[in-house]
Amino acid sequence: MEYRTHGDGAGTVVVFHGGHVRAQLALGEDVFTDAGFRVLIPSRPGYGRTPMTAGATVTDFADTIARLCRDREIDQIAAVVGISAGGRTALTMAARHPDLVQRVILQSSVGFLPWPDRRTRLGGRIVFHPRVEAVTWALLRTAIRFAPGPALRLLTRDLSLLPVDQVLAQLSAADRATLTELYASMRSGRGFVADMRPVADCTAHISQPTLIIATRNDRAVPFAHAQSLAAAIPQAELVESRADSHMIWFGSDYPAVAAKIRAFLLADHHTVCGT
Repeated sequence: MEYRTHGDGAGTVVVFHGGHVRAQLALGEDVFTDAGFRVLIPSRPGYGRTPMTAGATVTDFADTIARLCRDREIDQIAAVVGISAGGRTALTMAARHPDLVQRVILQSSVGFLPWPDRRTRLGGRIVFHPRVEAVTWALLRTAIRFAPGPALRLLTRDLSLLPVDQVLAQLSAADRATLTELYASMRSGRGFVADMRPVADCTAHISQPTLIIATRNDRAVPFAHAQSLAAAIPQAELVESRADSHMIWFGSDYPAVAAKIRAFLLADHHTVCGT
């Protein structure tokens, strides 16, 4: 199994990335390391160098990560973080290992409502099929290299309910460059097709405090997923981001969202440490 660690804090946060991403692609980690935590990021099954055999189901992979943590002598995880399609893995791990996982943070997370929509499911099985996805991403990287503007429009269109020109106009030059570099580094492997399979709803077994962050402008994961999770998890708090798209880290209010994440983590840390 492929995984990466970042930071040197005493506490550990485990991040489950979203679709088309792997452990080597960093996104939104600084909020955790800046708060004094070490981050452990595994590539989920089918992504990067993690084979599908590392977790035939979300439940299996959650158990695999719990074993990895204990092998690394991590007896407490300050939070599991689920990003987009990785949200159900984070929730499943929290439900199955409440003695290990202290809190849950969900960012633009898929819940247990039907997902994705029919068009994405049918199209995704074709263009992101394991035998085809390398060609799909090679074509997209070529488009990004030779026509970055139109390519960014194409890739952003499915992430927002707002007009794509409006979304892109709000991005700084640095954010556009970061987002373009992220897209150019994506691969689907066998992971994305697996992500579209149903996962058993475990919300009734989530006892940990849970912070849910989502935006109503998200086309990739409808806001209803966040609402349903907030309604089902007893200690859940829903924070509504004002971001223009699924990529909440590029929203104008992300500094405030990041402050909320840090407060959520540090309150837990202080309680555990008795300070």
